[in-house]
Amino acid sequence: MNLRQIEVFRAVMTTGSTTNAARLLHVSQPGVSRLIRHLEIQLGVTLFERRNSRLVATPEAHTLQAEVDKVYRGVLHVQNVATHLRFGDHATLRVLSSANTALQLVPVATAKLLERFSHSKVFFESLPTREIVQTLVAEEADVAISSAPLDHPVLDVREIGRWTLQCVVPKGHALLARKFDLATALQQRLVVYSPEAPQSRVIDAWLEKFGIARQVAVEVRSGYAACAMAASGAGVAFVDNLSARAHRSENLELLKIPDAPNFAIYSVTNVNRPPSQLGQTFLELVAGELASLS
Repeated sequence: MNLRQIEVFRAVMTTGSTTNAARLLHVSQPGVSRLIRHLEIQLGVTLFERRNSRLVATPEAHTLQAEVDKVYRGVLHVQNVATHLRFGDHATLRVLSSANTALQLVPVATAKLLERFSHSKVFFESLPTREIVQTLVAEEADVAISSAPLDHPVLDVREIGRWTLQCVVPKGHALLARKFDLATALQQRLVVYSPEAPQSRVIDAWLEKFGIARQVAVEVRSGYAACAMAASGAGVAFVDNLSARAHRSENLELLKIPDAPNFAIYSVTNVNRPPSQLGQTFLELVAGELASLS
């Protein structure tokens, strides 16, 4: 049986006559009758009998209907999925993220995406920069949000916002009692980062500018860890504003740094796999969140 035969057979079974089936399908009644006769010849069984000018389905027809209904539901599901592809429903999105954008920015954008496309599913993972590149190049992810520039011939890297540095200190710290002074903050015991981190380059430049010897209390690998250390009183930290906002500790105070440098946040995709409608909407939501933060 082909899909047209399934459609006509089901219409006759549902409406009880070839006339009503023809009206339901917007075709001629003789055409429906011919198709049913051809189907009976093809199957080698009688599907309908005429009794007192009424069409009566045979037991074979009822058996066939049970299987046809299964197929018909499958066809309707395919049609429904196809109809919703343009809106992102029933789709999946594989998202990668840098550590600081994974704390709040990407989760908030993801939640808003799923509010709009409730039948969709997101696979999310926070990875180091090198692994983000490898995964996107291998086409094992759809989009990434990175706070570091990525360089590869097959990657489409676009700036969608900025992040900046803030000073964070434990509640009750002496720096809170006066107008913020960068030189005074740099003279404290510091929570620092590995040398390759962009925060380290900025802090080192500040220390050199003011002629201050760096006093290291703790070295960490992420802004969130720096916030945790500062909130616990281990030292003063200079962290990205995304990590600072996400930490939300009652023991942590955020201080704005006048004329603090800022850095780009990027959306990253594979040029060989342009983002779907779902992916494009996600990137727009991330950009919107960044705009609201700024």
